[in-house]
Amino acid sequence: MIFATVDLDAAVGSLLGHGQMVGDTRWSKGRRLSLDDIDAARAAGLVALTVARLEAEDVPEADAAQALGDALAGLDIEALAPVHGRVNLAARQSGLLRLDAAAIDRINRIDESITLGTLAPFARVAAGEIVATVKIIPYAVSRPVLDLALAAVVPLSLAAFRGITVELFTTRLHGVSDKAVAKTESVTRARLASLGVTVGRIETCEHDEAALTALLAQPTSAAITLVAGASATVDRRDVVPAAIVAAGGIVERLGMPVDPGNLLCLGRIGKRPVIGLPGCARSPKRNGFDWVLERLVAGIDVTSLDVAAMGVGGLLPEAERPEPRVAQPAAAGRVGAIILAAGRSSRFGGGNKLLADLEGRPVVVHVADSLETAGLGPPLIVLGNMGAQVRDTLADRAAIYVEAADFAAGLSASLRAGLAAVPAEWRAVLVCLGDMPRVTPATMQALAEAATSDSAVAVPTWHGKRGNPVLWGRAHFPRLMAMTGDVGGKALLAELGDAVIEVEADSDGVLADVDTPEALAAMRDQSSGNSSSDGSPFSTARTVA
Repeated sequence: MIFATVDLDAAVGSLLGHGQMVGDTRWSKGRRLSLDDIDAARAAGLVALTVARLEAEDVPEADAAQALGDALAGLDIEALAPVHGRVNLAARQSGLLRLDAAAIDRINRIDESITLGTLAPFARVAAGEIVATVKIIPYAVSRPVLDLALAAVVPLSLAAFRGITVELFTTRLHGVSDKAVAKTESVTRARLASLGVTVGRIETCEHDEAALTALLAQPTSAAITLVAGASATVDRRDVVPAAIVAAGGIVERLGMPVDPGNLLCLGRIGKRPVIGLPGCARSPKRNGFDWVLERLVAGIDVTSLDVAAMGVGGLLPEAERPEPRVAQPAAAGRVGAIILAAGRSSRFGGGNKLLADLEGRPVVVHVADSLETAGLGPPLIVLGNMGAQVRDTLADRAAIYVEAADFAAGLSASLRAGLAAVPAEWRAVLVCLGDMPRVTPATMQALAEAATSDSAVAVPTWHGKRGNPVLWGRAHFPRLMAMTGDVGGKALLAELGDAVIEVEADSDGVLADVDTPEALAAMRDQSSGNSSSDGSPFSTARTVA
């Protein structure tokens, strides 16, 4: 591939090397330059452009990424469509990721132009969650390099959680309260439910080897038996391991190099695993017990050697919990939406523009309905000017409401109030303007699908012009909340440059707001088929977030 700065006439047919402004239009990197583009660049005063030109053996970035993604997509793993030389791989159902780490290392060592990143081996994932990403760094890779990478591929796979039955036995010592036993049962039920497991027998006995042996020796249809002992197990002669052996089983491992979770006991009676729970399993926080339980529920055998290999990464963060990351794209809380509905409507000439009628519904209702159709509800709605009336207008829709007490200080105040109220489980937010009713659900979904990390930023474009709404990953919230005055994130977008993902919208609704009565009248005219010849009769929406 040739990458160079060339005269305009030599740039025809090449790919634009970097995103840049040409006149009043932003051209995205990777744009295929036409003769009309060259004329536009010359008219804008440019004399040269930095471009990439593919050679005979080059494979375009999208094709190369797709080829690798397809090769990597094994059992219950799906390769998504390429975007900017990137192909993400997603889980088709809930389970544990299985991969060959050495094969991934080999692929990444072949050439710097090809990169493959994954979640950790045995990472717990939910249906739709991204498990790996292929990124081609330049605009193309040579065919020999791609062939080497394809030859090194070992497909990723998913060990799906099975709908098995798990039983729980709890032992008691004198003085142990019913409340403590009930808490252990409640936490364990929730942990099992998150894996789609059916809870079978729940029994309680004295913390005594003979009593527990009698329970363990009974015939059972359960695939796994859990034992919550009344005291810590620190020796193979303690009650739990001794009872496993007395019931005809073996103790596979006592102790594991995972903290919390060190005092786990793993045994087996016949083919049925028996797990003596560490004390930390009484808490919903993630611990070594989860690592073992998840593998067994996914049908992966766990041996003493497997437990011994858990030490790297076995010091768990205090805040880690047993729930997996929520699946996405565009659903289940991974990406949320904010509707900024607090503005003063100062240019509207009286009243609140968000309450104005458009096709029989208030303007702001169009925005809320589109988000619901896109699967991004319930939204977080920021109120301010005429807040009670706006809330009453949306009263029949599920939403989270927050007041921006200082909304008169400008747009940044409303944005700050909204971001401060974002639920902890939201990884990114789509910041929508309440006065932009023509943004389609399809465009909203496309933006949400760009949220592949908490540092993602995506903007919609229409014929090269950027509009709204804008998707912001959580990593950018502090910068956005530090802004003041009647501004949003436009300056931050400029600073981020090519890191901003541009998503082609399916209509000019991403540029159209109803700031003025004239803009609303024009929007009504367009609805009735009387739009102006340029197809964009509205005021130009500002990029605010």
